[in-house]
Amino acid sequence: MSVTLSVVIPCYNEFKTIESVIQAVKNSPVKNCQIIVVDDFSTDNTRKLLQEKVERDVYQVIYHPRNMGKGAALRSGFAAATGDVVIVQDADLEYDPGEFPLMLQPILDDKADVVFGSRFQSGRPHRVLYYWHQLGNRFLTTLSNMFTNINLTDMETCYKAFRREIIQSIKIEENRFGVEPEVTAKVARMNCRIYEVGISYYGRTYKDGKKIGWRDGFQAIFCILKYNLRRR
Repeated sequence: MSVTLSVVIPCYNEFKTIESVIQAVKNSPVKNCQIIVVDDFSTDNTRKLLQEKVERDVYQVIYHPRNMGKGAALRSGFAAATGDVVIVQDADLEYDPGEFPLMLQPILDDKADVVFGSRFQSGRPHRVLYYWHQLGNRFLTTLSNMFTNINLTDMETCYKAFRREIIQSIKIEENRFGVEPEVTAKVARMNCRIYEVGISYYGRTYKDGKKIGWRDGFQAIFCILKYNLRRR
C-alpha cells in the first residue's frame, strides 16, 4: 500500500527556522509531499520570506489576515490538503521530518487511521528541558485519557498523522493550542484506530522562541472537559 502525504506547517514568527523546516520536509524519506504552510499573520519577517523565497518552492502558502492561533492555522491547512494522509509539522526545529516513515507505517500497514508521535515512549533522543512542562503534559494526557478511555502517553504532541477523510470530517472549533485535546477527543469518539509511535524531540527554550505557556495548560483542561462531556 502506498500513500500520498500532505504536510501542514502552521507558522507564526518563525523567520529563523521556517526555511530549514521546509528543506527538512523536502529532504525527508517521503518524497513528493504536498507542503502547505499557513502563516498566522507573522509580525517579524516570516511573511516577507515566504512571499519572496518560499512560495515558488512549495505547493501552497496560506496567509491569515490576522493572528488567530495554531488551531485556526491547522483548520486552514487541513481544508487545503489533498493527500491520502495528513501530518502536522511545527515550523520550529523540535520535530524531525526524517521520522515521517515511523508515523506513516501503521497507516501503510492498514492498522491505523490516526497516529500520534510520542516524545515519551521511545528510546530516541530528546533534549532535556523543562520538568514542569513534562509533568503538566503527563497530567493533561492522563486527564484526557480518563475521559476518552484510550491510553496515550503524549496527547499534546505536534506529530499527529491522519487519514485525510478522518481529519477533514472533523469540525475544528479551537483557535489556539486547545486544538490538541479537541482533536484527540473527537477522533476517540469516532472509534478511529489510533496508534502511537516513539519519536525524537529537539525541544527549544523560550529564548529560542517557544510559545506555549501556563495559560495554554488551563485552556487545555477546559477543552478536555468541553469536548468530552459535550457528548454526554
